[in-house]
Amino acid sequence: MKTLPPLLYADSERSSDMLYFGGFHAPDPFVACELGGKKVALLNALEFGRGRKESNFDLVLPLETYQQKAREKWTDRAPGIAEVITVLALEHGVKAFSIPEEFPAGLAVRLQRLGLELAVCEGSLFPQREFKTKAEANAIREGNRCAALGFAAAEKLLRKSRVKDGYLVHKGERVTSEKLKFQIEVACLEAGGLSIDTIAAGGDQACDPHCRGTGPLRANELIIVDIFPRIQKTGYHGDMTRTFLRGRANDAQRSLVEAVRSAQLGALKAVRDGVNGRDVHRGVVAEFEKRGYQTRRDAKGSVGFFHGTGHGLGLAVHEMPRLSGAIDCTLRKGAVVTVEPGLYYPGLGACRIEDVVQVNARGSSMLSDYHYEWELR
Repeated sequence: MKTLPPLLYADSERSSDMLYFGGFHAPDPFVACELGGKKVALLNALEFGRGRKESNFDLVLPLETYQQKAREKWTDRAPGIAEVITVLALEHGVKAFSIPEEFPAGLAVRLQRLGLELAVCEGSLFPQREFKTKAEANAIREGNRCAALGFAAAEKLLRKSRVKDGYLVHKGERVTSEKLKFQIEVACLEAGGLSIDTIAAGGDQACDPHCRGTGPLRANELIIVDIFPRIQKTGYHGDMTRTFLRGRANDAQRSLVEAVRSAQLGALKAVRDGVNGRDVHRGVVAEFEKRGYQTRRDAKGSVGFFHGTGHGLGLAVHEMPRLSGAIDCTLRKGAVVTVEPGLYYPGLGACRIEDVVQVNARGSSMLSDYHYEWELR
């Protein structure tokens, strides 16, 4: 079956497919497609000059020209983007496109009414995104270097803090999740990265894995810090997690962290070309169960280990492949994945440790680097 050329209508700030396709940073939606084997973009006057200089498109065409052609063809109405795309396609003899699942539904309906055939792509529009080049791996490594600077800033604040009435205090004020995130995000920004939705959650808040954290942080409690900055120059992300505790840990907390680190080391060792991500995940589950950490689900929610072990990373924070019990997914050489087991028990706290690796024939190469010292006294 012949592969249909791709068609996109999106901005490249939110659409990782669009950024991958043209390498062009634009905040507003625009048309991009493949015509005759060439990558083509329609850009308005605001972006046209910059697109020709900065993008990876083979051909950048002026949107206004095709708006005028659409007006001449449909004199009975004010044509929109659907008519513009149709004129462009017919001009190049293209009658059918492949579109991503997130393609605007209303636009798709209008294009079909105008006679274009559209096939919604099952899975990734650009499956080659799963396999990172050396340059892409270096861009992700840079994202993680940025994240590591965020961890250093967080650790510095935690180490400088003192304990008063059970809370962490710095310069006479309680240290909050918000203050910790501010230090992290400033450090990332100074390094050329944008850290959005940073997680700095302590105590029971951290037992909800995506809780960003709010309010004062307590001494002697586990604090999960998850940083996934986007490098502004390239659009590629880093993604790392460390767990800290300022004060003195108890035996149960130490056992929890030890279990998570052991499970992560086992998973890192298991990652290689040809392995099934589901098997990597099952190894983590088995390690936790061996140590007595059970996963339970009830009306109040879940405790234990109830998320995947990892996910692909690149222009999106979450992309293929996956290390999950729910997905049958074979890892291949060149893929970049996170490895991030965690345990979550309200009353005791939570721990997650995350690093990023690139799959190779015999194992994997680490793309992240920050120490694992977590008990800050």
